[in-house]
Amino acid sequence: MSAEDIDEVDREILYALQEDARTLSSSDIAERTGTSGSTVRKRIQRLEDAGVIKGYSAEVDYERSGYPIRMLLFCTASIHERSDLIPEVLAIDGVVSVQELITGEQNLLVTAVGRSDSDITPIAEELLDMGITVADEVLVKSHVTTPFGRFEEE
Repeated sequence: MSAEDIDEVDREILYALQEDARTLSSSDIAERTGTSGSTVRKRIQRLEDAGVIKGYSAEVDYERSGYPIRMLLFCTASIHERSDLIPEVLAIDGVVSVQELITGEQNLLVTAVGRSDSDITPIAEELLDMGITVADEVLVKSHVTTPFGRFEEE
């Protein structure tokens, strides 16, 4: 499936799922898109099969769940190995996301959570053991996301 295969109804479905995939039913989305519930279900299945929808997950407030420290670790890994290292980095206890960066000296952005600063230090040490250099650490005050606006009905 290419980007051209995603039409306005697909975009509206994607936006609705980003807003609230947990409680919106196919019928709710169908009302918003002017289609039927079965059409919405078929399109969601097609988008899942094509890998456009990669999965569904809960948005966790780490601070409220007992992990108030959120740290961004700007790292440098071998260009030839960085993609292969991502699953290994994600397996480190406390790491919640890894982004592969294309520009700049730092080419991995690792997000880690912990109860205290002492939870983050072992993560940095494990990264170093993998041959990854931690160039900078940034403590995050807040993290807020929103559905991608271009998926929203205009």
